Parts: sequence; structure tokens; C-alpha cells
Amino acid sequence: MRSSRCVMYSAGDIWGDCLCNGKEIAMQYELVEVKYEGDYATMTMNNPKRRNALSLKHMEELTAAFREVGESSALGVILAGNGPAFCAGHDFADVVDNDLMTVRKMLKICTTMMDTIQKIPQPVLARVHAIATAAGCQLVATCDLAVASTEATFATPGGKGGWFCTTPMVAVSRNIGRKRALEMLLTGDAIDAHTAADWGLVNRVVSPEDLMAESQRLLASACRGSYLSKGIGKQAYYAQIDLPQPLAYAYAQEVMASTSQLPDAQEGMHSFLEKRKPQFQRPS
Repeated sequence: MRSSRCVMYSAGDIWGDCLCNGKEIAMQYELVEVKYEGDYATMTMNNPKRRNALSLKHMEELTAAFREVGESSALGVILAGNGPAFCAGHDFADVVDNDLMTVRKMLKICTTMMDTIQKIPQPVLARVHAIATAAGCQLVATCDLAVASTEATFATPGGKGGWFCTTPMVAVSRNIGRKRALEMLLTGDAIDAHTAADWGLVNRVVSPEDLMAESQRLLASACRGSYLSKGIGKQAYYAQIDLPQPLAYAYAQEVMASTSQLPDAQEGMHSFLEKRKPQFQRPS
């Protein structure tokens, strides 16, 4: 059995020799809380006064936290926000009056953060309780799964301002069709949670009081089966999704053939043939 002990990193705290599932962790975050409980980790953006805006420091901490969780024995990850917004996008204080090289560096750090979400082996689910706008909407689109409250809204508002949402466009356009993506991008108008689900930006929409339970239920379902096989499968999904179909099949064929030799794959097939429950390896 896994330990049910929780370890949390929160604003201004320094933790040393903290144990989570028998592992020592020594990390410090000011704008992100990381909580381990049972088989799962919850990362909460915790800068409500700035509406969880993605400042340079916030993005660096999120990247570090995702890498930490990715190397942990957690089976899945929930990304949440504290306060009146899930995430308000980039912090304009990091952009205004700064030179081109500074802004390029900031956007590169943002891209690294987004890529890290998709590179770690665990499923990452965005639990969206309120507005997710600009790079905050990009964050939702980048996560593997998303559950939204009926009170959540989504927008790429650069279309009605002076700085177009060009990098959020990359993730949003890979979730919804061209016409719908361009409607969001060009008008800058917000869409409600049910529209976001209809368009494919989120998986589920539930009442605010059901948000935590439904997010946990979907994540638990997504984490069933072999941890190792699923981690390889997640990474293979992102590797093949933008390839031409012949190349995608060639890549997927080799991955599937190779993973047939994994102990968990053999265990799954043997257990099916023997009509028994499989015993998969646990992450260590």
C-alpha cells in the first residue's frame, strides 16, 4: 500500500528531507503548491492576487514542479488554480517596456513549461474552476485532460487587443477545429464551459460542487492499467499526432511491437488468457 501521507510545498516555506511515498524531497516553491496524496499529485497555482498570471518566476516554478512530479511515484497529476481565476495568462509586467530578447526568453520558458506537461509520463488533468485566458487557456489546451466547472470561461483575448495570442494559438488549434480556433483568436471573445466541451477544449463540464470529485474520477480512470505502458503511450501519442499518416503508422508500429516485450505487456496478456487479475509493476 502507498502511504497516504501528504506533503505540501507552499508560499514561503522551505522543506528539507520531506518524505512522500518513502522518498525524500527538498524543494521550495513560492507560487505553486504541490501536494501528494495516495497515488496522485495535485499542483495548485497559488498567486490569487495576480490571478495566477504566468510571470517568469511562476513558469519556472511550474516547470520545476512538473519535473519533480514526473520523476515521482505519483500515477497522475491534477493542475488547479487558487483564487478568482484558474490562470490569467502572461503577466504583462514581464513584457511591457522590455526588449525583444527578454520577451523571446520569456516565451521560450513558457514553451518549455508547456512541453514538460506533455513529456512527463503521468496523465495531467486541468481542473478549471474559473476563467482561463490567453496563456492560461493554452495551459488547459496543453494538459492531457481537462474538467471544467460551469463557472469557467475560456478566451484568447489578444484578438481584440494589441498583442495577438500567437503562442496560445498553437495549443488551442491542436484541440479544436480551424474555424472555431480562428473564431476564438480573431474575436477574442470568451466561450463558456459547455461550448468549450462541445468544441473539444475540455472533456467534462460539471457543477462547481462536483468539480473536485469528477476531476479525481476521470484522472483515476486515466491511470488504470500499466503505469509504464501508459507513460510510453502518452509520449507516443504526442510524437505521432502531427506526423503524416504513413510515418505515424511506421512509428506507432515500432513502439507497439517493442512494448509487447515489456513485463507488464506480457503480464496483461497472460492474465487475460488465464482469466485472472493482472499484477502490474508499480513506479518506484
